[in-house]
This record gives sequence, C-alpha cells and structure tokens, in this order.
Amino acid sequence: MRVFKGEVTALPPDKSISHRAALIGALSEGTTEITNFSGGYDNQSTLGVLQAAGIALRQETEAGKYGRQIRKVVIESQGLWSFQPPSAPLMCNNSGSTMRMFAGILAAQPFTSELIGDNSLMKRPMKRVADPLRLMGADVELSVSGAAPIKIKGTKDLMPIEYRLPVHSAQVKSLVAFAALHAEGETRIIETVPSRDHTEVMLGLETLVNGLDRIIVVPGRKRIVAKPFFIPADPSAACFIVALGLLARGSEIIIRDVCLNPTRAAFLDILNVAGAGISIENKRIIGGESIGDILVQNNAGLDSLLISDPQLVACVIDEIPMLAVLSAFATGQFELHNAAELRTKESDRIDALVVNLQRLGFDCEQYPDGFIVKGRKITHSNTVVIDSFDDHRIAMSFAIASQATGVAIDITDINVVGVSFPNFFEMIESLSV
Repeated sequence: MRVFKGEVTALPPDKSISHRAALIGALSEGTTEITNFSGGYDNQSTLGVLQAAGIALRQETEAGKYGRQIRKVVIESQGLWSFQPPSAPLMCNNSGSTMRMFAGILAAQPFTSELIGDNSLMKRPMKRVADPLRLMGADVELSVSGAAPIKIKGTKDLMPIEYRLPVHSAQVKSLVAFAALHAEGETRIIETVPSRDHTEVMLGLETLVNGLDRIIVVPGRKRIVAKPFFIPADPSAACFIVALGLLARGSEIIIRDVCLNPTRAAFLDILNVAGAGISIENKRIIGGESIGDILVQNNAGLDSLLISDPQLVACVIDEIPMLAVLSAFATGQFELHNAAELRTKESDRIDALVVNLQRLGFDCEQYPDGFIVKGRKITHSNTVVIDSFDDHRIAMSFAIASQATGVAIDITDINVVGVSFPNFFEMIESLSV
C-alpha cells in the first residue's frame, strides 16, 4: 500500500470564491484585480460569458509547480450596467454556478440574452432560477422540462422583493442578491438552513437573525467600488487530499492556505468527530475569509460516518461524494439523509455513488434523499470499471480510493477532473513516497 507525505502549496484556488470575485468585479466601478484565480474549466466558463457580454478582462499567468497556472485576473468595468447584448447564446459549459448566478445579473440588463451549457448542464433544474427573477419583473423562459436554455429579457426596472429560499442553495441566494443590487429599493433574502456565505461576505451585506431565519439585506442600486480579491485554496479540493492521507496508513500531509469558512470546512469537523485527528495551523483572516493550513496524520482508524442534519448537509454538499467513498473504504459503512439536492448536481450523485460502490462489492441501498452502505460483500481482484457520469467529484472520489488502497479501478472520462482540479493526478504523484 502506498504512503503519501509532503506539503501541498498548489491546491486549486477556491472555485466558489473565484466565480463570485469575477462576477462582483464585473459589477464594480474601476479595476478589480483577483489574485490566485482558479484555472478550472468552470471558472473559465464564468470569464468566458463575462467577455461575451462585453466585460473587459485579461488573465496573467506564470509557471507553477504543475505547469501553467492562472495567477491573476484583471477586470475593467464601469459598474452595474456595463454589460452589452451578446451576439450569440452564452455558453456555460458544465458550470451550474456560472449559469445560475450570471442569470441574476442578466435579469437586470436592458437586453435579451440566452444561457446554454453542455448536455449535463442542460438537464439540471432551473425553475429555481426563473421564479425569483420573474417576481422581480424579468421575463425568463425555460425549456418545457424546466431546464436550460434560459432565455432572459432583462429590465433596468427590477423590483425589490422579500424572498424565502425554497431550496438550500447558495447559488440561488447569490443570483437573487446579484439581481437585487440593481433593484430600486431593499431586497431581503431569507434562508432557514444557512448555505455558504461568500457572496454576503464579499459584498459586505448586512445579515440578520430572526429565530430560525437568517436574513440577507441587499440594498438596491448601491455603487460598488472595485477592490482586490485573493482566492484561498479550495476546501472541496482539500477534502480529496485529506481523504488520501486518511486512507493510506502512515501518511502525513500538510495543505497550505485553505479556506476555512465555517460554511465550507465542516467536513473537517465531521472527520474529527469520527476520530481522524486532523489539526489546523497558522489560522488567519484574509479578505473576510478564514484561512489556515490543514495537517493530516494517519495514526488511527476512522469511525463510520452518518450525515443527516440538514444544516450540516448544506455545508458539506460538495464533499459528500468523497466522504461517502472514504467511509465505505475505511469502515465498510456510511449513511446519508436529507441530501436530495445531490440528485441535481453534475450527475445524480446519490445514484452515481451507489452504482459504483455496488460494482466494488459494497452492499448499498438508496432512497430519495440519501443512501446507506451496509458493508462489503465482495472484494474484487480484477480491475473494476467505475463510471464517472461526467462528474468531476465522482471521478476524483474513486480515484483517491484507488490510489490510497491499491484497489484496481478504471474510471471512465477521467479527464473530467479538470473541471475543478486540473493538477489532480500530478499532485497525488508528488506526494507519493
């Protein structure tokens, strides 16, 4: 069995913060410099639609540890209404974040636009996008199935609303906030289960708590002055390296400069409760976000994971695939509830995880909002074909299990890892002892 040791200093920059920094830069007056911008396919899709909609930007690169990496993005804008009518549908590729959040901005622009994506994205639910924007006065048209393409006839006369989020989604919260920045008056967004709060933090929005409600207050038509952003390392990417260290006995890995926002790093608490013994070093605040170094030392076993609290599920929604595979291989067991949102991601992640775990001999049962792994009946000696379902997190989760445990796995469409983690395999090899 392989052992992994070393220092990770080139983890992909945070995907969620990179999206938002670019969108906020396009809404700001002046020059926005974003340092350590993500080079993943999804973040490149956001930059692509911004340019296609008339926003001037450039990317500066330099040689990195694993080849060429994007280090800085510079955006020039004159504020909220700096966009121009695109000459063709705006291609979001596989990025749901791009499509959903940019729709909020386009709803406030006085022209007609259309958002499209790849085959996977064109199947994902977009009624959650259309509903609040229609309430605000935009004309939004979806396909018969309620998916993309999203055709938007925007207006400069968006109305402020009070909107209670029907789903636990930071993307929906953000798209309403971006639209509300253009409205004449104050909008209030209400969530009962807190989701990742990067948009509120980066825009400096006021948040209120009223019982179980968390209320985000968005002032309309407020001038946004351009400011610099630094993008920390992506905790969702860090989760894969943490799992690598926990599965491979005798490993010791330190991961530098990771975003530790409480709405993003809850997976570390879950693992420590299960006995992982992960520690945090050099913790500090940069740009309103908590950042630190994660030290993983595999000195003990891990208890099986049970994830069911709705608020916790919302905080670890992107990490669940890796946590599920980690728990299955480490303990033979895993249990998940209240995670129906996983069925609306790049793939139906509940089904994808169950199908692949069953191929590896695990006894699994799925239900509408989760699944359970009861044990492993068969250990295969030959190579098992795992279907990535064109989903980067599914592909990487099973790749980590294979690398750390030596199980022979052949993953279809493995290049999909480039969506969020272009240097995934190079980084693993650099840590191998």
